[in-house]
Amino acid sequence: MRKFNIRKVLDGLTAVSAVASASSAAQQQQAGNRETEIQETLQSEHFQLCKTVRHGFPYQPSALAFDPVQKILAIGTQTGALRLFGRPGVECYCQHDSGAAVIQLQFLINEGALVSALADDTLHLWNLRQKRPAILHSLKFNRERITFCHLPFQSKWLYVGTERGNIHIVNVESFTLSGYVIMWNKAIELSSKSHPGPVVHISDNPMDEGKLLIGFESGTVVLWDLKSKKADYRYTHDEAIHSVAWHHEGKQFICSHSDGTLTIWNVKSPTKPFQTITPHGKQLKDGKKPEPCKPILKVEYKTTRAGEPFIILSGGLSYDTVGRRPCLTVMHGKSTAVLEMDYSIVDFLTLCETPYPNDFQEPYAVVVLLEKDLVLIDLAQNGYPIFENPYPLTIHESPVTCCEYFADCPVDLIPALYSVGARQKRQGYSKKEWPISGGNWGLITQSYPEIIITGHADGSIKFWDASAITLQVLYKLKTAKVFEKSRNKDDRPNTDIVDEDPYAIQIISWCPESRMLCIAGVSAHVIIYRFSKQEVTTEVIPMLEVRLLYEINDIETPDGEQVPPVPTPGTGSNPQSIVPQSHPSTSSSSSDGLRDNVPCLKVKNSPLKQSPGYQIELVIQLVWVSGEPPQQITSLAINSAYGLVVFGNCNGIAMVDYLQKTVLLNLGTIELYGSNDPYRREPRSPRKTRQPSGGLCDINEGTVVPEDRCKSPTSDVKDNSFSRSRSSSVTSIDKESREAISALHFCETFTRKADTSPSPCLWVGTTLGTVLVIVLNLPPGGEQRLLQPVIVSPSGTILRLKGAILRMAFLDTTGSLVPPAHEPWREHNVPEDKDEKEKAKKRRPVSVSPSSSQEISENQYAVICSEKQAKVISLPSQNCIYKQNITETSFVLRGDIVSLSNSICLACFCANGHIMTFSLPSLRPLLDVYYLPLTNMRIARTFCFTNNGQALYLVSPTEIQRLTYSQETCENLQEMLGELFTPVETPEAPNRGFFKGLFGGGAQSLDREELFGESASGKASRSLAQHIPGPGGIEGVKGAASGVVGELARARLALDERGQKLGELEEKTAAMLYSADSFSKHAHEMMLKYKDKKWYQF
Repeated sequence: MRKFNIRKVLDGLTAVSAVASASSAAQQQQAGNRETEIQETLQSEHFQLCKTVRHGFPYQPSALAFDPVQKILAIGTQTGALRLFGRPGVECYCQHDSGAAVIQLQFLINEGALVSALADDTLHLWNLRQKRPAILHSLKFNRERITFCHLPFQSKWLYVGTERGNIHIVNVESFTLSGYVIMWNKAIELSSKSHPGPVVHISDNPMDEGKLLIGFESGTVVLWDLKSKKADYRYTHDEAIHSVAWHHEGKQFICSHSDGTLTIWNVKSPTKPFQTITPHGKQLKDGKKPEPCKPILKVEYKTTRAGEPFIILSGGLSYDTVGRRPCLTVMHGKSTAVLEMDYSIVDFLTLCETPYPNDFQEPYAVVVLLEKDLVLIDLAQNGYPIFENPYPLTIHESPVTCCEYFADCPVDLIPALYSVGARQKRQGYSKKEWPISGGNWGLITQSYPEIIITGHADGSIKFWDASAITLQVLYKLKTAKVFEKSRNKDDRPNTDIVDEDPYAIQIISWCPESRMLCIAGVSAHVIIYRFSKQEVTTEVIPMLEVRLLYEINDIETPDGEQVPPVPTPGTGSNPQSIVPQSHPSTSSSSSDGLRDNVPCLKVKNSPLKQSPGYQIELVIQLVWVSGEPPQQITSLAINSAYGLVVFGNCNGIAMVDYLQKTVLLNLGTIELYGSNDPYRREPRSPRKTRQPSGGLCDINEGTVVPEDRCKSPTSDVKDNSFSRSRSSSVTSIDKESREAISALHFCETFTRKADTSPSPCLWVGTTLGTVLVIVLNLPPGGEQRLLQPVIVSPSGTILRLKGAILRMAFLDTTGSLVPPAHEPWREHNVPEDKDEKEKAKKRRPVSVSPSSSQEISENQYAVICSEKQAKVISLPSQNCIYKQNITETSFVLRGDIVSLSNSICLACFCANGHIMTFSLPSLRPLLDVYYLPLTNMRIARTFCFTNNGQALYLVSPTEIQRLTYSQETCENLQEMLGELFTPVETPEAPNRGFFKGLFGGGAQSLDREELFGESASGKASRSLAQHIPGPGGIEGVKGAASGVVGELARARLALDERGQKLGELEEKTAAMLYSADSFSKHAHEMMLKYKDKKWYQF
């Protein structure tokens, strides 16, 4: 605990703002109004910035791999990201520094390592034995382009095929090249006069490791004998090859081609294919060849003990299936199943019971990586149902347009949302457990509930449980179902103000304690929702239409709605209440034929069945005024204790009593000032253009500059400088006349200098940096609240800051946050008994500061953050006691007043990429870190801070990046993260059986060290590839393949600490990991052991 006086405040300030702050500090002393000094506990050492976790579907996926023993899935992307998935809740994100696309991934099966091949011709070895995987080695090819890699099970030699048609061999222990090279011209010799094209496939014969099958793009396949260094067989076909797969017995292989055919070859019959199949080709009469189809991009050939083999392929549809969705085809015996996918297929893998390629494969599932989804198909059940995906990969189901983050919510919220969301689940999934089940969860050190709310382009809202660095969808609300849908584009109402996504969510205002939810949509609509566990049918949807216009000279009002004259402070006014309309006016034109008094969307006029969860309380729509469309809503606030919702745009502000369903306030922005307007404004010329979307504020003036049409924040703005002064279609309006409402805050505080006690009020912030205060005179609770009007009157209080106002909050006399008043949640769809009604009458709204209840003599502090600066203002005196210029050259995009370590601070994210925090109330800088430049609107619209040092933003159209600015969370993060690698014993190799042992059949092993080692093959050309040591801790590490002794020791300690004894399993694992050669030697010894035994010894 430390007290702050002027000198210490100055000491803590940055050099840039020292002068400004010094002058303001001097003024404070002269004013002599320094209220009781508040003890501040937050120091710079409480803050540290780091990324925590990334959720959502990997954006632009490009590669897929699976470890069948560890049961871990890896996905690589076009931007060089690597995402690893284990059991639900075990996820990991890594990034290749180059940002080059991942073209292939290969696990070192059961070794805790992974090789990635990138489009910039680099290979990387990742160590997965640590919670945050790191690169151990990299290898950069200089003269050749990598096209295909293959790492045989339990081998340390990686085959790398190139665009030139050559194959190089890499030792994954040392990440160096072997001198052994298979040159393309040696491989094909005289079988073809032309170059065979890039290598598209490499695999060893399942039964003989010494025979390598090489597929070239042109259609040539070569079976290469590694020992004799020559080709055994060459198979030529006149169609280009896309992929190749072996039958596990090693006597047959299958190729997929660019004309939609599959060719099956017997290894010893290279002259022609044993069989040609066109899975989707129409069989023509007269024995003619079927018509060509689209290329089969990949094929897998998997055998089962009990029945027919599975042939699984992607692509190959006939060309006449225009508009048909991408398909995965499963051929099993005589049956062919065509499984349609929602997006194009990037890659697929068949999951099998054994990691050994020379055993019956027993496939049980197929992982299909789509462009925007991950699908798992159950092969064991009839009809091939899909597994229910437990990962949070549906964030982008409809593009995210806004999000909010709430940490430290009421504890009953997540169970309540989960129980209503559980009823929304789809049926028909596979009954089996999710098969990707590797890894272990981290320790849960955070116990507070966290909720993320995402708003989407289709009008849907999703609630996510984000507690303890996980993410799980709880409940989905569809806000669009209250509106009539147009059947087709021609049928759309001509009142639309956006070209697409008319229901897109722009702003979410949520009160976690009362569970009241309010949203503002892109079509200038506001919907208020109440949470209920009961199903109800609403006969008539309650609805209000508000005519909010900006007119300096003349204020028009629609019939049936009386706008109160601006009352003198203290008198108040009583606007007539509006009868809720059952449905909007179908159309209405003013005398000159212009669209007038019509909303943009049509509310349904039929009864609406509302499931348990969020149910509509009221729909409010802004209407067209004299041919001018309503302007989009720029700010929104709801208060459950007062029963009020307020919203504003660049025309003005409207307040609605949602309990009485009446409009209380409908004022142009200028009218809010009354006679105190500091600006000279020109009368406004009417505009006839289509509705622009509410963009962000102008970088210089802080005014709202409209764009030509509504752009979803999912569309990237490529301009990195991100200037918001775009040219606008607005006619010559004086910029100041475009003042918009940018912040709204309900509170109970002092509204005027002379006030002796706090009272309910609304603080309004504008894009010109003005803060105005509106007094709320509320009737008593209970039945009176529904009968007597709420009286609203401007207070005359005006405060000024530089830049648009972003956020306001209030502190009590001890410096604790005073939360807005709220009602506790109760079930509204159940009739109340008399006792409850009595309680309701007596119930006061909850608004207690954490320290003590407000006494009349005590003062408060208003904290106001704008795009440029922050001020702390003492109330009721209205003296500015602290001021901090946050940025001179940039502007603040998001500012939040948040709690951390039993104290509070102001957290800001600037357009120049800096994240800053300031103490309260003294506004001392505590943290200033350059985090990320603002490269697109998505980050600007989705970045948010919340309590306990948490923050998030949408890092790509499909992923949420969470970060922390709390030093404590950064320290605990290592423990909270899950472990990807767990010690598992490799399954036993398949039994060779009696006859194979007797007659020398079965798998032939190969001493690769003898062939590829330096003593046999010499050194590779130095100019071919360059070895780059990785940052992943090379000391004492020969490479993940050889087993990292230090890692094992660390794993042992960690496991011992948790009270888990590995026993024999750990010893076997240690032995298995100790040397790089152990696997191949083990297999070799097994073969020799059985080879020397007599038949009766088996």
